[in-house]
Amino acid sequence: MLFPALYDLTAAGALDMPVVGVASSALDDDGIRQRAREALAASGKEIDPQVFDRLASNLCYVSGDYRDPELYPRIAARLAERTLPVAYLAIPPDTFGDVVAGLMSVGFHERGRLVVEKPFGRDTATAAELNELIHRGFPENRVYRIDHFLGKEAVQNLMVFRFSNTILEPVWNRHYVASVQITLAEEYGIEGRGRFYDDVGAIRDVVQNHLLQMAALLAMEPPVSDHPDALRDERAKVLRAMRVVDPGDLVRGQYSGYLDEPGVAPDSTTETYAAIRLEIDSWRWAGVPWIIRTGKGLARTVTEAAVEFHAPPRPLFASPEEEPGPNRLIFRTKPDDQIILSMQARVPGAGLVSGPVELHLQHDRPTGVSAYTRLIGDALRGDQSLFAREDGVMEAWRIVEPLLDAGPPVEVYDRGSWGPKSADRLLDPGTEWITR
Repeated sequence: MLFPALYDLTAAGALDMPVVGVASSALDDDGIRQRAREALAASGKEIDPQVFDRLASNLCYVSGDYRDPELYPRIAARLAERTLPVAYLAIPPDTFGDVVAGLMSVGFHERGRLVVEKPFGRDTATAAELNELIHRGFPENRVYRIDHFLGKEAVQNLMVFRFSNTILEPVWNRHYVASVQITLAEEYGIEGRGRFYDDVGAIRDVVQNHLLQMAALLAMEPPVSDHPDALRDERAKVLRAMRVVDPGDLVRGQYSGYLDEPGVAPDSTTETYAAIRLEIDSWRWAGVPWIIRTGKGLARTVTEAAVEFHAPPRPLFASPEEEPGPNRLIFRTKPDDQIILSMQARVPGAGLVSGPVELHLQHDRPTGVSAYTRLIGDALRGDQSLFAREDGVMEAWRIVEPLLDAGPPVEVYDRGSWGPKSADRLLDPGTEWITR
């Protein structure tokens, strides 16, 4: 994803600067340029030779061991007289200390910025250790923790739709909203990533970060401005208001055949499915259940948040066969970018009977920039709006901490299903899964 993002930034005129790749592989400048060309071809992107030539002229490579102090002067030498380096760490967390120390040894910490890929630790303790390592050289206002989910066009649209339409504000609270369901489902399995995934699992992989962030965007109060910290303040307030999840409000599953995947331990208890019930103890949301679920090997690939409103006090104009369903507002980010409003309207015919109708907002214009293009561009400009902040990361770990080692046993589910049937108990009586 990184080479296409660098190409797009070059095409937009936002990357006229040295781009230094650093790793242990025995490449040289021509080697990384060839790697970039191959990555762009594999992405399906149509390559403009002039744009690629501009990117290639900025690309260079330094080979070495992250733990070798002699590596960092060689990196600094490739930057010539540049004084505001942006260091992007897509590296194992256990090398962070060595890399931060190495960057400090050549003065990168004095004005530079640090971009960090998730995972941001494995639990509260390791996240705190990671923050302490980073802050030895880089203050929080120059640390950019990437969660690419926040950079997606559709997630951006969720926030704009929420705060740019006054019609929503009067009903966006516990008096009108009955429940919220957030689903991140994938048809495919772990796709050859057994060694990585078996050490992580669904809760660490997407619940603690992507899905809690999506919940925060839906539940947050209007920020006082569009300043980056104003947006992050409100997201952090929501996370602070979330109760620690009781292990009794968690269902864990593992798809049939997971234990046969390469790299997976034969007796693994890692979850490929997780569903939790959240409570937000705020004036706006107290008492509203937030149900979050994610899984691999499920019935279809879909990511969406569904807000279900309370039913009318009595079912007027109801069909004798079925009562009218509740109003719902669905924000879908995958497989397509849609906003769906489900309402009731008169069914054509002789009687005065209501039936469900759906209003769809679906853009027919280009999809916009990729998440990584936006986020790397924001880091270069110094805009932290869409990056996770230390307090938000720590609150997210606090919320899921009891689930990491003390959750219920995994339940085996069939691939192509919607996961363990026992997850139904997380719903209020008389309600159902909206995504199915």
